[in-house]
Amino acid sequence: MKKAVYPGTFDPLTIGHLDIIKRAARFVDELHVVVADNYKKTPTFTSEERMDMIRRVTIDVPNIVVTTTTDLVVRYAMKNNIDLIIRGLRNIQDYENEYALYQFNRNLYRNIETIILFPSSRNHFVSSSAIKELIVHHADISPYVPKEIIHDVQEKFRPKLDPTT
Repeated sequence: MKKAVYPGTFDPLTIGHLDIIKRAARFVDELHVVVADNYKKTPTFTSEERMDMIRRVTIDVPNIVVTTTTDLVVRYAMKNNIDLIIRGLRNIQDYENEYALYQFNRNLYRNIETIILFPSSRNHFVSSSAIKELIVHHADISPYVPKEIIHDVQEKFRPKLDPTT
């Protein structure tokens, strides 16, 4: 059985993430979508909320396992007999970060491979940070967030929004 892991913060999940998930799932028997917390980021959604959102938008993809880890993704892969990491690459800044991660991961687990999937042209600029910015400024996020979770994403920010601005 060929397994892969697609890790991310997914805070919130975007259509770009969903595109990568659905495409990656076609190449493996089992795709582990792992909500991995990044110590450099303070997530808006809990790990459980992010996993729930991923499950709701991937209900039509039967070979997905949605889980979370606070450990290194490469260790998660080792513990679960996974030797393939899927990553998305949007721009040159992502490239530099992904290349460094690839080197660290290979040093920790020699059998791990990383496959880069490029986003479709309509998703190459979509990021969770941009989604948050749009919400704060009362802009429409429907082109960038799966319809099943738009309400969740908007509600999470609603207390922070001042309707008079």
